[in-house]
Formats: sequence, structure tokens, C-alpha cells
Amino acid sequence: MWFYFFSSILVVILFPLLALLLIFPNGYRPFFWIARNVWSRLVLTAMGFRMKKVFKTDLDAKKSYLLVANHSSYIDIMLMFAAAPNPFVFVGKKELVKIPFFGYLYKRAAIMVDRSSSKSRYGVYGRARKVLDKGYSVCIFPEKEYLDETILLNPFKSGAFRIAVEHQLPICPMVFLDCKRKFPWYATHGYPGLLRVEIHPPLPTAGLTENDIPELKQKTYDLIHSELVNDPQQKAVEAIEVWKKLTQAG
Repeated sequence: MWFYFFSSILVVILFPLLALLLIFPNGYRPFFWIARNVWSRLVLTAMGFRMKKVFKTDLDAKKSYLLVANHSSYIDIMLMFAAAPNPFVFVGKKELVKIPFFGYLYKRAAIMVDRSSSKSRYGVYGRARKVLDKGYSVCIFPEKEYLDETILLNPFKSGAFRIAVEHQLPICPMVFLDCKRKFPWYATHGYPGLLRVEIHPPLPTAGLTENDIPELKQKTYDLIHSELVNDPQQKAVEAIEVWKKLTQAG
């Protein structure tokens, strides 16, 4: 309840300024700065979280990437804003436009996709090109489903990797190691603390074609899954065991 209340109040307070910025052709850059340095960081702090970024590579600040990460918590959105190495635009589901205030901003700041419409899914490629032409990266959480607390990492959809191949966009895998344990979907058993984010070397897509998408998708999945399994603190693995015990006890 505190999470919803605090994040929503911030959106309402910042709404006039953010809505004004999105009127201008280049208004997304200051919009992103506020989302990253004000909204997301205040929400993380209010929830009792601290962030630690672990760069396993040096990224080019002037280059665009496809950012992908595991998605296991409501806090992932704020963490991605705060942790991403480059300004980016989210690709997300159309249903979020129904949220008051937030939906208005989301509709104008994100690349929306109606997953039930093949025309909408295809249109993402053109909208992504406009974002990339402005020098931004693109961010997608590629898991097919993600609300089952007993699954460490769900299979990936192909859409993110089609965008990467279509635009020859390097894929930057990011791993959220602690969110599944400390702020799970069913938040009855989370707790505050440190949220670690690993940023891995980009996977090149230059020269790849549509035939290479399955292998590229699997390679990205294997990297993120391996990091979750081999995390010395085992937080994501621990989250699954905790949830199983709670459901069995219930």
C-alpha cells in the first residue's frame, strides 16, 4: 500500500511538469532525467532500498542498446530507470494507459504494444526506429509470463530480439539479483535492503538475420538464468523456496 501510495503521489505532483515537457519534440530527455533521478530514486529510498550497480563491461554512452532484464517485481521499473547506463524508452503493454495520470504520461513517453494485435506488434519496429534515431536505447522485459513466484526465469518472447536484429542493435543484458526476494509480486514476504544490478557486455547483432533470433534469445536467457542460479547470495533462488513454504503452510 505504501508503494502504491508514494509512487502515485509523486506522479501526481510531477505530472504538470512532465506533461509539459512531453509537448516539446526534445522533451523526453529532461523527462527521463526526472524519472531517473527524482521519481525512481525517491521511490526506492521510500521503500527502504539501496542500489548497487556492478558493471561487467564499459558501455559507450553515445551508443544505443536494447536493454533486457529479468522481471520479478513491481520495483523493477524504478530500478531500471535508476540503473540503466543510457537514457532509454520502455516498450510496454498498452493496458497501462488506463492508470490515471500515469497512463497519460506513459502513452506519450513509451512505445506501447497491444499484444493481442499483430498490427500493433509489427508497428513497434517503426516506433523503435524513431526512438533510436534520437539517440535513445530501448528497454524490454522479455519474459512471456512473470507472476509465478515458483519460476526463477520464464521463457523469453521473440519480440525484443526481432527489434534488436531488425535495427542491428546490441543487446545489453541486465540482471536484477535481489528483487524477487525483497519485493516479490506477492509482497507479504519481502523486506528492504540492497538491490544489486549486474550490467553485462552487450551481445552483438551486426550481420544477424531473422534465422538467428532463436539462438540469440536463448543465449541471452542462459546468461541471465546462469547469473541468478550462481549468485553467491542466492536471493532469487531463496525467494522460490520461501514462497513454496508459505503456500504449503497456507
